[in-house]
Amino acid sequence: MQEVTVGLGEDYADIRDSVRRICADFPNEYWRDIDKREAYPTEFVQAMTDSGFLAALIPEEYGGAGLPIRAAGVILQECHANGCYAAAAHAQMYTMGTLLRHGSPEQKAKYLPKIASGELRLQAFGVTEPTTGTDTTKLKTRAVRDGDHYVVNGQKVWTSRAEHSDLMLLLVRTTPVEEVQKKTDGLSVLLVDMQQAKGNGLEIRKLDAMINHNTTELFFDDLRVPVENLIGPEGKGFRCILDGMNAERILVSHESIGDADWFIRTASQYATERVVFDRPIGQNQGIQFPIARAYAEMQAADMMVRKAAALFEAGEPCGEDANIAKLLASEAAWNAAEACMQTHGGFGYAREYDVERRWREARVQRIAPISTNLVLAYRGQHVLGMPRSY
Repeated sequence: MQEVTVGLGEDYADIRDSVRRICADFPNEYWRDIDKREAYPTEFVQAMTDSGFLAALIPEEYGGAGLPIRAAGVILQECHANGCYAAAAHAQMYTMGTLLRHGSPEQKAKYLPKIASGELRLQAFGVTEPTTGTDTTKLKTRAVRDGDHYVVNGQKVWTSRAEHSDLMLLLVRTTPVEEVQKKTDGLSVLLVDMQQAKGNGLEIRKLDAMINHNTTELFFDDLRVPVENLIGPEGKGFRCILDGMNAERILVSHESIGDADWFIRTASQYATERVVFDRPIGQNQGIQFPIARAYAEMQAADMMVRKAAALFEAGEPCGEDANIAKLLASEAAWNAAEACMQTHGGFGYAREYDVERRWREARVQRIAPISTNLVLAYRGQHVLGMPRSY
């Protein structure tokens, strides 16, 4: 392994300042309203697009900024630390990685400049299915070759932003699992034109959920996708999406660090200002200590997130580190959320304080994009050598 350096301190200061200025235009009232209406934050996503931040990872030759994944993570972290919810747009950063690393020169030339400019949104990632969940190799959505098209039939669930995306990366099985030697073989990645597909073999249904994640379930009924939209070799799609999955874990971990930062600062300020029994409640160790512990957990998780990003950027194996970063960051954010909610007491339930909304949003990171239990199972089996549990 080559030498990898992990930086300390507030890196990318200019980017952070720019993101903070954008976030200032989208105060808590904006997000409260979006959450209440279960709407898509179109204005916020457009502002992030116009700034070029959503094209941070796209190489300059295709109209992007060509920045390292740490810089992209800082963008998302600052969004969350400053009260915004970048989950509405973050998929554009990691889904395009599959296209960038495994797409043909023609595919990259056709799509990446338009994604970088915002003309096209690549926000949807169709992987999870209702009957197989995170057992990705058992997915049942089939794509059968028919001349110069694949014919797709099946179903996906928890596909976020499908209603607000022009393109979708879709993982399908092109060879039945019983016909392959390795269960990871026989999977392929298709780039789906959502606008063309809707009503022509694709049905999208909105899923109501605890948080406003604009998530949907998808139904494919003889959807025809041109063979030229195959990303990477047929049957090797699982490998094609692995880079995207590691990038996803690293990027959402930055969001969790931003969430923890927001909760800790919000709780500390309220604990200092709120007076009960003639004294600030932050003077009580029962209030003060959970917030202080959450701060320590955030700092420790931040170091792991930085390490995972550095390894990814250096092209070194980073699956273990990306998953550990996601585990620690999501738990740091959740513990900070709990401390903040408890500090606010009854007012934590009041929507005007924004704690309950962000508390709900922080909780999802312990389940998606991969659950805490699966991260631990991977650690136990593949790192520590214990018996396989699934």
